[in-house]
Amino acid sequence: MQSNQFLLYGANGYTGELIARYSGQFGLKPILAGRSKQAIESIAERLNLSFVVFDLSDKAALLDALRQVKLVVHAAGPFVHTAKQMIEACIEANVHYVDINGDVPVFEMIRLYNEAATGAGIQLLPGAGFDVVPTDCLAMKLKRNLPDAHVLQLAFAGLGAGISHGTALTMLGRLGEKSLIRKDGILTPIALGKKGMWVDFFAGKEKPRKKLWVMNIQWGDVSTAYFTTGIPNIEVYTAISRKWFRLLKFQGLFNWLLRTRWMRNYLRKKIEQRPAGPSDEQRAAAKSLVWGRATNKMGESVEMRMAGPEGYSITTFCVLLIAQKILNGNFKPGYQTPASAYGDGLIEEVQGVEIGELVD
Repeated sequence: MQSNQFLLYGANGYTGELIARYSGQFGLKPILAGRSKQAIESIAERLNLSFVVFDLSDKAALLDALRQVKLVVHAAGPFVHTAKQMIEACIEANVHYVDINGDVPVFEMIRLYNEAATGAGIQLLPGAGFDVVPTDCLAMKLKRNLPDAHVLQLAFAGLGAGISHGTALTMLGRLGEKSLIRKDGILTPIALGKKGMWVDFFAGKEKPRKKLWVMNIQWGDVSTAYFTTGIPNIEVYTAISRKWFRLLKFQGLFNWLLRTRWMRNYLRKKIEQRPAGPSDEQRAAAKSLVWGRATNKMGESVEMRMAGPEGYSITTFCVLLIAQKILNGNFKPGYQTPASAYGDGLIEEVQGVEIGELVD
């Protein structure tokens, strides 16, 4: 068992392939894995990496693959269908688990394995990508600066690039459903786009101010930031045009249609006709922005902002950075969030990330 090896399941997906491609920059050598032999073998040959093919439903093959490594990076979503099998196998095989999940219900499910993972001496760290490393770190920074914070608001925006097939399919699975916030410590359904506001983002030292309209969405921090900070009221927002925000006010009239099998199959075909994800050139030219505000019961508040590489680039580098730490023996047994495991400075280890303030 090589000390720099890990199992990368879902290596033929857009993000999985990026993780495999950049792994050498971190001194890591993944064993590529997935259920499509043709796709996995093609990537393995191109990158000169070893591979194994199996379906998650084949528990014997899954356990056999896991027993060859100390860590699995799980990149095959939607995680609502794939995370449980992988986590239970990791606990049985005493293998650390990292994924790029972003679904609140999946975070909540994985947290239930905390005791079993602690007993096995392994770390379970979901959300090791753009969802939720930047926002999780910002949440911890805000809590540190306002220890009695009662409300946490987080927002993000992407300038340029686009989304992958996997992200689009995950979003498709949520169509017609409500969003979630954390209210008095409890996950509470709320209409998607019910809340909106203007946010002054930090877009980098050269052009610091970027004012964007944001609306509430369901995002992983509604689960993870509560674990990281204990703040009982959490809302997450993303940038959207005012035009689309206004249209969403009428979503109740057509949510039934978005939930039908016919409509979802139609949209799935449309997704599959698009490119797998942003090109290298698009990612290089794009940027991600994150904002956060914590407020206490007295009405006192603190705000923080960060800017960095495009979201899939952040995901790739964060996953590999965390994998490197785990394989070097730097981990905390049990369920962890990125910031609870590695502190609020984790995101600043990613090249190109800036924590900034606006200058009038």
